[in-house]
Amino acid sequence: MNKNNLWSLRLGYSVKQAKQIEDLGIRKFLEKSFQSKIDAALPTCLEDSPTTLEGFTARRKKLKLESKEIQKKARRQERANFLELKKWWIAKMRNDNFPLREKMVCFWHNHFVATKNKVKVNYWIYQHNQLLRENAFGNFRELTKKVLRSNALIKYLDNDDNKVGRINENLSRELLELFTLGIGNYSEQDIKNGAKGLAGLTMGDEGGWYKKSRLDQDVIEYFGRSGVFKVDQLVDIIFKQDSAPYLITEKILKWFVYDNPEASLIKKYGNYLRQVDFEIQPLLLKIFTEEFDKPSAGSKIKDPLTFGLQLLDTFPEHQIDNKQVAQFISKQGMDLFNQPNVKGWDGGRSWITSQIYLQRNNVVELLCQGRSMEKMMRGGGMHLAKDEKPIKVSLFWNSKSDGKELVKGFSDKLLFQVDENMQKDLDNIIAHDFDPKAENAEEAIIRLVNFICKTPEFQLV
Repeated sequence: MNKNNLWSLRLGYSVKQAKQIEDLGIRKFLEKSFQSKIDAALPTCLEDSPTTLEGFTARRKKLKLESKEIQKKARRQERANFLELKKWWIAKMRNDNFPLREKMVCFWHNHFVATKNKVKVNYWIYQHNQLLRENAFGNFRELTKKVLRSNALIKYLDNDDNKVGRINENLSRELLELFTLGIGNYSEQDIKNGAKGLAGLTMGDEGGWYKKSRLDQDVIEYFGRSGVFKVDQLVDIIFKQDSAPYLITEKILKWFVYDNPEASLIKKYGNYLRQVDFEIQPLLLKIFTEEFDKPSAGSKIKDPLTFGLQLLDTFPEHQIDNKQVAQFISKQGMDLFNQPNVKGWDGGRSWITSQIYLQRNNVVELLCQGRSMEKMMRGGGMHLAKDEKPIKVSLFWNSKSDGKELVKGFSDKLLFQVDENMQKDLDNIIAHDFDPKAENAEEAIIRLVNFICKTPEFQLV
């Protein structure tokens, strides 16, 4: 695979940015990505949503007095608004000139998990997502403080039930186990005492705040320090621990470059993260510029978003809408705003089970046939519907190229490697004496892409 194509996929969701990476160089491309503007406009699907606790409460009370039919209609509208929220985010991923920010938002989204199924409130889910966007390249320690005060995370990890005399340890445990230090780097007593420090932190109109009647004001010992600590102090103490930089560094390496990063890399970049006081932007710059020149293609299985959006970029005439994208990645196990548990999506080999691989190949087949994938997403299988009219598939390719050049062009764009046996298979589809002006030339190109996109090698990046 061409190096610029490879890193365009890793730093986004397609190869659209490959030319920019080639023209600007990786460092300048990253600098422009870090400077990308943030859209602060509220999604239209949330314009009628309450934004205060009083507003939420009033709407619920009013709805309880309505007929069952009106209640059902309201629930349908809420589900429709949630789907629109997914489409809104996918549109950002597909259309942003520098999609690294959205790739990083998705990373944080899978690190600080707060699902719609548990949180329930679309507006809080949006607030959480926007907080991650605004701080995507900022300071990890400060982002942790802000996220702990987000209504979505407080609700998701039950900290609204954490109060003096009735301590709930959920948020305290995940803060240490999944968000910062990792298993083995804290004690059960640290979890219990941390929960006391978080007691009383509940949802509010401006985000999390401490309710006095729920506070636990006991002096606690936390990682060897004694005091009456609240959320910011707890986080500051955590980030002074020796293990603080390594969990997040390993997860970043896994998200972008390697499914199984070497321990030496985790330590090296983790030490650097501590050196720059947990600033994410310089860490990303160092990782991406240093790993850019290494022969690392094929070290990572594509997640459903990367697979799907790269495929749609390859078949631009289909104009697949973002609803179908949301449905596809959900069936592939990557349901946005609804990870299976607090640990988030596992990634790696979990993205390429036999069922997922079959689904991916079926979608490739549909696109090559010029058909919509919506019917398959609804569980309708691969059969052609009576009223379905396939579009004429046309791929972008140089009509002045010979067969050898065409095979190499598509290989460089789509495959991380081509061994001798695969080269023979590709040459059998597009012979070196291929006539680009022949009547069936486009069909041969489609057969080539169909074959490539169903190979195991296409699943890797």
